[in-house]
Amino acid sequence: MNIDIALKEAMSISGAIGVALVDYDSGMSLGTSGGGDWLNLEIAAAGNTEVIRSKLRVISALGLNDSIEDILITLHRQYHLIRLMGGVKARGSLFLYLVLEREVANLAMARHQLKRIESELTI
Repeated sequence: MNIDIALKEAMSISGAIGVALVDYDSGMSLGTSGGGDWLNLEIAAAGNTEVIRSKLRVISALGLNDSIEDILITLHRQYHLIRLMGGVKARGSLFLYLVLEREVANLAMARHQLKRIESELTI
């Protein structure tokens, strides 16, 4: 699955508002879909790189022998799901960022579908 197909698949998840594939080393997105005037995915992608970097520093400082699977941020009306792309060969600094409408989304199914997309994505 290429980036365009992966983004289309993510946007087909129930409640999806927007999605981005982002490199957290650079903060740049490799592709986006959805969003709109009130959700600037480029700004959100860059900001979420700081969330990931911060959590990675904490994991390192604590000496944990573990890795991040995903990060969930819950808002009153939305879920913001950040899924690190551990399965993408030679590109360990990528993540999928998915924004869901909370009233419509099924969080467990969304996580399952992002995991599937991650496993099928080739860069």
